[in-house]
Amino acid sequence: MAETSRDTILQSLRAARLESVELPEADPSWCRFADPKARFAQVLESVGGRCLSATDLHDANRQLTELPEFQQATWIGSTVAGVDGVNLDAMVVGDPHELERLDLFVAKGQFAIAENGAVWVSDAQVPHRALWFIVQHLVLIVPVDQIVHNLHQAYQRLRFDHAEFGLLIAGPSKTADIEQSLIIGAHGARSLTVMLLDHGP
Repeated sequence: MAETSRDTILQSLRAARLESVELPEADPSWCRFADPKARFAQVLESVGGRCLSATDLHDANRQLTELPEFQQATWIGSTVAGVDGVNLDAMVVGDPHELERLDLFVAKGQFAIAENGAVWVSDAQVPHRALWFIVQHLVLIVPVDQIVHNLHQAYQRLRFDHAEFGLLIAGPSKTADIEQSLIIGAHGARSLTVMLLDHGP
């Protein structure tokens, strides 16, 4: 059988011996911010999110009730104890399809990342992981002391010793894949508000 150009190329690749190169050391110190809270807020707002600051949960409730999304919501759910206005207990919903009527959902984010304006959440915080995607408006409450500078620090906080669903949420869901038209809420919430708390919850 005659040798093809494909055979020639593959033989050349097999014969090549590249010198082994050490992987570079990742030094996260280059990506640190004098004010990580301000940096987080700046990046989050640049991708369409909203960042608010509150002294405690009482102050957070006051600001939440002033949001247009809260005032227009018919069904509000929360997994954070003490949030006002909740009238749909997501914790007792058996079928996640029932959550499609949820207008606004309040949950606690595990930590936030100043580098990219994202918040880490997982299925350990909600009864149905569909909550992260099916709700119209999402509010995440994060203690201000749980902001890390960069993704290196973020990954150091994650545990991989057991199976867990988790994701980084940065801003509302959006896509421009279809005809280069920006669509908000295509695959998830139409708005994201992150409430940074000085104390608690």
